[in-house]
Amino acid sequence: MTDKSNFSIAVIPGDGTGPEVVREALKALEAAGVREHLRLDFHHYDLGGERYLKTGEILPEGVIAELGKMDAILLGAIGHPDVKPGILEKGLLLELRFRLDMYINLRPVVLFPGVETPLKNKGPEDIDFVVVRENTEGLYTGGGGFLRKGTPQEVAIQESINTRYGVERCLRYAFDFCRKRKKRMKLTLCGKTNVLTYASDLWERVFRLLQEEYPEVRTDYANVDAVCMWMIKNPEWFDVIVTDNLFGDIITDIGAIIQGGLGIAAGGNINPQGVSMFEPIGGSAPKYTGKNVINPLAAIMAASMMLEHLGASAAAKRIENAVKKAVLRDIKNLAAGNMGMGTVEAGDLIADYIARD
Repeated sequence: MTDKSNFSIAVIPGDGTGPEVVREALKALEAAGVREHLRLDFHHYDLGGERYLKTGEILPEGVIAELGKMDAILLGAIGHPDVKPGILEKGLLLELRFRLDMYINLRPVVLFPGVETPLKNKGPEDIDFVVVRENTEGLYTGGGGFLRKGTPQEVAIQESINTRYGVERCLRYAFDFCRKRKKRMKLTLCGKTNVLTYASDLWERVFRLLQEEYPEVRTDYANVDAVCMWMIKNPEWFDVIVTDNLFGDIITDIGAIIQGGLGIAAGGNINPQGVSMFEPIGGSAPKYTGKNVINPLAAIMAASMMLEHLGASAAAKRIENAVKKAVLRDIKNLAAGNMGMGTVEAGDLIADYIARD
């Protein structure tokens, strides 16, 4: 983005174990900031289940305005056991994506040396790709409704809304990302052309048109069910995958598992022209709250992604290298309670690696 060294970061710890993992991510950010002479100003927001239960507020207008002025947002987790599912997810997570136009969900799927994958005979050289998911359209827009709700004749309609504008900007981002990534230079469109004919036709037509502008990028297409299969059987086939909102939501969870689990999977909600938000992929995991057992590495990797997005690549790399050393030398199991150390100790370990190496 820029070469500046001062950044204003909004911090939303959220619910459950979110505050615990964010605390450790902030340690890593502070340590990397010291090493690379960055000034990181953290602005904390108490958005989430507790605030909603106390005040009825989910995302006040004034807070949205403040968040829009930040350089980036670091999110912990959203989801409270005493709040009906969907209220916080729609009112906070989706609302932030829509209102701040975070139209790209970026999910690196990378297996670090020392981390186990459930895939037989696959290693770090095989699992290294990125999913670019459209983040503000499709089935997640809330289009549709009920007819005769609560009766035997009830009808539920959920509409997938895809605009040429939204599809094209997502695809163009994916082409640009693939070119900038400079690995296999291959972009795979994931859809369902044999059934979802209207939306898939729009995606595929725009994909083919843009392909002419990026002759150095090889392209191919696969139905989403085939992508799920090949991610498990031959993940080395993929470099960058671009897909719609729903399919992206599904295949990125497969990606998380094959890279070692939710304990290390991070993602970004990207607005290339505005503020972007970074988060661990795992949920709030309320059953582990306050037990000092949750794995903070995903949140720490989200912090690394955030710095990379902000242009602080050297600091981002310091965090990533520290995580790589920790999983190779010290943390042999990424599951909560099985790391061989607590949440705080794991965070201290990463911060210490950053400070010393």
